[in-house]
Amino acid sequence: MESLFGIMLAKSGFLNLTLGQVIMWFIGFTFIYLAIKKDYEPLLLLPIGFAIFAVNLPLTGLMDKDPKGLLYIFYHYGLEWEVIPPLIFLGLGAMTDFGPLIANPKTLLLGAAAQFGVYVSFFGALLLGFNIPEACSIGIIGGADGPTTIYTTVHLAPHLLGATAISAYSYMSLVPIIQPPVMKLLTTEKERKITMRQLRPVSRLEKILFPMGVCLISCLIVPAAAPLMVMFMIGNLFRESGVVKRLSDAAQNELMNIVTIFLGISVGATMSAEKFLRPQSLLVFALGLVAFIFSTAGGVLFAKFMNLFLKEKINPLIGSAGVSAVPMAARVSQKLGAEADPKNFLLMHAMGPNVAGVIGTLMAAGFFISLAAH
Repeated sequence: MESLFGIMLAKSGFLNLTLGQVIMWFIGFTFIYLAIKKDYEPLLLLPIGFAIFAVNLPLTGLMDKDPKGLLYIFYHYGLEWEVIPPLIFLGLGAMTDFGPLIANPKTLLLGAAAQFGVYVSFFGALLLGFNIPEACSIGIIGGADGPTTIYTTVHLAPHLLGATAISAYSYMSLVPIIQPPVMKLLTTEKERKITMRQLRPVSRLEKILFPMGVCLISCLIVPAAAPLMVMFMIGNLFRESGVVKRLSDAAQNELMNIVTIFLGISVGATMSAEKFLRPQSLLVFALGLVAFIFSTAGGVLFAKFMNLFLKEKINPLIGSAGVSAVPMAARVSQKLGAEADPKNFLLMHAMGPNVAGVIGTLMAAGFFISLAAH
């Protein structure tokens, strides 16, 4: 009996548990806490957090390649095969209203300017010793776009997936905390009180032509962005055409919910202790924060620069919405504008650069993938 007990104990997880795995449990529990208690990106942080906990249970084989573990199957077919991120963009496209951007095309420039942090972090990563594919994967965090970060990292530096994905979604969830101090530092109270006139109505024809036009131009300029851009724009065409409501609803709801579950589980599954608990991961987190701060600053400062030449001034607060955290960044712009002037309503104006930021981040990702391929 003692011998049998010894064999059972040796094959249990208790004698094979490491300190690193326990640390990862606490990281996973932290994500679960933030999702449930603080309501920070719960649709993603909850499955990510539990997957982190599960993948660090010893001897479970959940991420074994041979024989294939359950979580490895999700990761392999969903992320390595690059299926999940494009499907996420199909749903995002169906949920996106490009009306504010079409009504005020100048805000496209703010979305481009808010990619500044992407390139700051890219060069910072190179200076810290990361190679070009790794630096590209780290830099894209500054776009505050989780699916694009995942797609770029899987394509270029899959060994960094856990660190880059967690950084991107962590900073996305912390938009209301990170952005306001930067926005207030770079603007005066007078600038925050700038009132913008109501946007013009946008016709149905404009909304139908827009996704096709953007898809055509962007894919001709950066072909490597096509997988995400095409799915993003076809989802939007579902929405705006008005003739495939069932497809649009399915993309926004059932499909988006299912794919989000698999995305969270697959990302969390990459965060085993031996892969994640490295100094390199801390550098990725630090560079991701730098990227996010500089992206916010880039949008605000470029709006101030545009005001030097515009008769109708832009409230610089909407420049910070040029990051891809839709619609959270736009809500932050609205909140700070209302604090300066309760009658100021900036939300729809901020949605222009907000959705432009998604396009800008996709273009940046395509450029990085092309760069690293050569």
